[in-house]
Amino acid sequence: MHAAEPLIVAHRGASFDAPENTLPAFKLAWEMGADAVEGDFLLSKDGHIVCVHDKKTKKVADQNLEVVTSTLKELQALDVGSRKDDKFRGTRIPTLPEVFATVPKGKKIFVEVKCGPEIIPALTREIDRSGLTHDQVVLICFNAEVIRKFKKVKPKHKAYWLCSFRKKKGVLTPDLKTIMDTLKSTGADGLDSHFSIPEEFSQAVLDAGYEWHAWTVNDPEKAKELVQRGVHSITTDRPGFLRDAL
Repeated sequence: MHAAEPLIVAHRGASFDAPENTLPAFKLAWEMGADAVEGDFLLSKDGHIVCVHDKKTKKVADQNLEVVTSTLKELQALDVGSRKDDKFRGTRIPTLPEVFATVPKGKKIFVEVKCGPEIIPALTREIDRSGLTHDQVVLICFNAEVIRKFKKVKPKHKAYWLCSFRKKKGVLTPDLKTIMDTLKSTGADGLDSHFSIPEEFSQAVLDAGYEWHAWTVNDPEKAKELVQRGVHSITTDRPGFLRDAL
């Protein structure tokens, strides 16, 4: 199954123009016409799901707090906007419900889990409370166990296994067999790979009836090549720019 026109997914929101993983970035992505947003999520010390990429806040704030040992109050005291631009000063780390609330009717959110299966009970609760339909909330994760456990409790929701590639002594890992075995054993609906995936790999995934998605693409020529190869969605820091280019 090939997608006629791939979805444009805003990577951490419109993160080229606004601070990544923040409400301004997600809202801007919707204004730019993104079909979906992608955000990164971790559990705080007091069990809240917060939108932040790294396990520590050093990259986005002046204070270096560890997310898992910090409360929501401590995390939301941080300014995660002014580093991008002074006009974003005072921007806070949002919670998953706050991000869910930005998602318009008919649009999607790709929830990237940056920890282990311990997040799934809280995630399931927030999905149920959100009012979003099952086809609006997609789970993505590098951790195969997270995919497996999520699909058991939320079988109607799509989940894609995230995959990047390393070359060591001319050998690419993971190899195609590992990819296909992981998709099958986890019950994943598809693969969400780095754009460097070899064509024979993406073709094999599609031929097996899985979806294939790619990240993070800001170059229109690379995006056009992926479209020709049948990609279902393209994740980009520049949703407006890429949509216009395609």
